[in-house]
Formats: sequence, structure tokens, C-alpha cells
Amino acid sequence: MTHPRSLPPELDRAGFLVRDATAAGASANRLRRGDLLRPTHGVRTTDPTLPLVRAVGLVLRPDQHVSHTSALAVWGAPLPRRGVGELVHVSTFGTGPLMRRRGVTGHRHRAPVDTVVRDGVRVSAPAQAWRESVGLLTVHQAVAVADHFVRPGGLLTVDDLIAAIRPGSHGNAAAREVLDLVRVGADSAMETWLRLAVVDAGFPEPQLQVEVSDARGVFLARVDMAWPEYRIALEYDGAHHRERAAFEHDQRRDNGLAVNDWLVIHATRADASRPAVLFERLRQAFVVRRDARRVA
Repeated sequence: MTHPRSLPPELDRAGFLVRDATAAGASANRLRRGDLLRPTHGVRTTDPTLPLVRAVGLVLRPDQHVSHTSALAVWGAPLPRRGVGELVHVSTFGTGPLMRRRGVTGHRHRAPVDTVVRDGVRVSAPAQAWRESVGLLTVHQAVAVADHFVRPGGLLTVDDLIAAIRPGSHGNAAAREVLDLVRVGADSAMETWLRLAVVDAGFPEPQLQVEVSDARGVFLARVDMAWPEYRIALEYDGAHHRERAAFEHDQRRDNGLAVNDWLVIHATRADASRPAVLFERLRQAFVVRRDARRVA
């Protein structure tokens, strides 16, 4: 069995254009060898994990860019695991032909939009990508993306998202509905889900990232969300909370909250599919606090 000849050194093994390989001296037979994968027409790679969006990024024309939820994925926004990332969205500006190839869905922009090169791929800028994607996501999913972008240290501000809603654009009403629900302070998509879920269940809207101190003003903890007037905290425990160091930290923190008369309710990913027990515990916490107020 003969080994394939080496590829020209100037080619990026992670993904390259067939025409560039040919220009560099690679033969047609070499480009058909089994060590090279074909993620999309005109592209070869030696990397079986190369995302389709990266391969498509290599064949974009100057009037095209990766857009919608595909751009959100490039920006690292939280997206549903199913149903959203199956196609690569490519937008064309102007009157040129839409991209038509397997695994790609095409869109057209009549007016210029903000684009940026990210990880070697020309994509919609974050606010533009969020605005493009509102119609492809549920309201709660679109809020989670927006919360991710506007969190402390995030890429955007709420004003940036507002500016992405251009007068006369299709879907503006849905985008404004999402913006009404966006809050600064969620550290994860699940924290956004938790906040929206408790409000939908009829509870008052909680404050986010609340700093709790004792009667002397000594800092005790920063909790995910809380109703300070009732001394009720609601924490979302992601997978990292099961690590020993995080578990021990949580125990010490919760002890400090408990002796200072705070009720702490914990939620996990399992509560997303069956939240009834969580809501009942939260309801009981409010009953306890309201009864205590009446006694006082």
C-alpha cells in the first residue's frame, strides 16, 4: 500500500480550497485520496471534526457571510442542542445568487449589515446575528442568547441589541418582545430559563446577582437570583457544583446564609423538564416569609 504524497506545505490541513491546492501543485489524483475528506464542494480537509461552518466559510464570495444562528454558534452563544445547528446559514448582500449547496440555507440582505471575521470566517456581528435569529428561536431561547451577550463582561450592551432593530424590518415586534425580557446578570442559559420559568409560574421577578451581607455588613455571598425583601435566594447548580471544591464552597456559603435567616432554594438541570417540585418549594418559602411578616 502506497502512502499519499505530502501536500504542498502552504496548505492548511484543517481546511483548504481545491483550487488553491491545484495552484500549489497538488494533482487531481492526490486530491481524491482517502486521507482527504470533503466537507463541502471545493474544500478538502484532513480533520474529521472540522465544523461545516468553517468549511463553508472558505467558499464564501465577497458579498456573502455566515449569518443567523450559524453566526451565533461561531460567537459562542448558547443554542439548543437540537434543531438549530443542522444547517449553515449564509446571507448574500445585494442581488447576487444565494449559496446553494448541501447543508446550507441561503438568505438575502438588501441593505448592508455589520460583519466581522471571526476564527477565519466572515460572520454577522453579534447584535446582527441575534436580530437575524429571533425568528428561528423561541422567545426564551432568544432571551438566553441576548442575556449571554449582555452579561457582565459580555460582548454587547442592551443598547447594542436595541440598535440592531432597524425600522421597517420584518420581525421587529418579536425582537422587541424578546428585549422586554432581557436582563443583565445571568451567567448561563439555564439561569435565564430559571428566571423566566419562575416569573411565568406567577412569582415576582427576582433580582439577579444579589450580594448578601450580614447585619454587620460583612459579605456573605453573591446569589444567582433573590427576593431580598423576603430573604429568599434561588440558585442554579450546574455540573461544576458537583465538583468537590465547589460543593464545599456552596456548603460554607449556605451555612452563612442560613444563620442569617436566608432561605436558599436550589435548582438543577432536572428541574427544567419537571419544575413542579421546585415551584412548590419556592411557593412554600414565600408562605413562610409572608407568615413571618404577619406575625411581626
